[in-house]
Amino acid sequence: MNPQTHVEELISKARSAQQIFEGFSQEAVDRAVHAIGKAVADNAEPLAIMAVEETKMGNVPDKIAKNRNKPKVTWYKIKGQKSRGIIRYDDEKCLVEVAKPIGVIGTSTPVTNPVMTPIHNAMIALKGGNAIIVCPHPSGFESGKETVRIMRDALKTVDAPEDLIQVVSEASIEVSALIMASCDTCIATGGPGMVKAAYSSGEPAFGVGAGNVQSLWDESADIDAAVTKTITGRTYDNGVLCTCEQSIHVPISREAEVQAAFAAQGAYVVTDDTEADKFRQALFPNGMMNKGSVGIKPFEIAKMAGIRIPEETKQIVIRISKLGADEVLAKEKLFPVLSMYVYEGWESAVRNAGINIDNEGTGHSCVIHSTIKRNIEYAAERIHCARFVVNQIASGSLGGTLANGLNPTGTLGCGSWGNNSITENLWWHHLVNISRIAYEIPDAPALKLSDEELWSI
Repeated sequence: MNPQTHVEELISKARSAQQIFEGFSQEAVDRAVHAIGKAVADNAEPLAIMAVEETKMGNVPDKIAKNRNKPKVTWYKIKGQKSRGIIRYDDEKCLVEVAKPIGVIGTSTPVTNPVMTPIHNAMIALKGGNAIIVCPHPSGFESGKETVRIMRDALKTVDAPEDLIQVVSEASIEVSALIMASCDTCIATGGPGMVKAAYSSGEPAFGVGAGNVQSLWDESADIDAAVTKTITGRTYDNGVLCTCEQSIHVPISREAEVQAAFAAQGAYVVTDDTEADKFRQALFPNGMMNKGSVGIKPFEIAKMAGIRIPEETKQIVIRISKLGADEVLAKEKLFPVLSMYVYEGWESAVRNAGINIDNEGTGHSCVIHSTIKRNIEYAAERIHCARFVVNQIASGSLGGTLANGLNPTGTLGCGSWGNNSITENLWWHHLVNISRIAYEIPDAPALKLSDEELWSI
């Protein structure tokens, strides 16, 4: 196969399908979005099994939940939103907003989410009237290809062009780079190499930054609830998500209570420095993450470190004190290991979390367990993150849920901090061009002001 010829064929088919789709009504567009989302959700289990068998990462129950919930939440929040033609009248400013498709979207898929990322990106791309070409990760290629097949079959049931959604015939850096350079906009969800390639393609691109979610607990935190939520989040899909909690910061006055609660709920708590160092050496040899530890269970992780723990252990919690570049366990960990810090004074907790974030994961996300508004807002005003969720499970809430106002996504923008163009969750409104009709404001009040009034503070 000639890569250039292959990509040209994909782009040509996508443009032809998109031009037909551009003439569809809002109702017909929404039927297509609904069809592909429901089809993947209905096939969540076989796709989850396939993904785990192929990637050797994560676990089937959590991938089933992910494959069902992401399209479900996306459909719930996307339905009824106007995305075609005139989408908004601003009577005060006398502006009319008109949405128009971008055209062909190129998207990469991370090995950690070979099903969820394609379905979400396809749903928001089609909502904007676009076509999309999927470039799966080599280690999740078959899962990605099967997801696309299911979506294409679903398009046929609503008389929409199946070439609105396509997948490359082979997973290679060359083909992915050609797709990114030939499409109208790129969505790069994956490692830094793929994000950099998208940004270097010469086309507009939406990327993600590194994750390193910090979780801050103050004196008002419900410890048992916070521990339950943290274990759920940190162990979700065996910890491979960028949205999993990475480090918790707890008041020194409640340290014993926190450790006891973790132990009671099935975690293995490490407070011995020698034992902690064994985990460091196993998980980050020479300071780099051990790829063999990604997405595996705590029992297997402990075995790698030469430590015996109960096979049913839910997660490993390691008490540490060093921050940022001075501690490998302060970094993002794609496995169910949680770092724990203690602090005196909320200002110290915020400062410590900020140091970890600025070293890795700047712009991404934080969790705060608190009922004190001033503490929550103090942290949000000082830490360089795009998202702060309060008293929630990080892995489930940061990407948007039915229970919060964040848009559901598989691509969490990290702003200029993370070298991204947006500081919010990627949504359909990022994948349309918006034209504006500007009418003259009748009897505009500003025209009646003097220069002195206009320049007033």
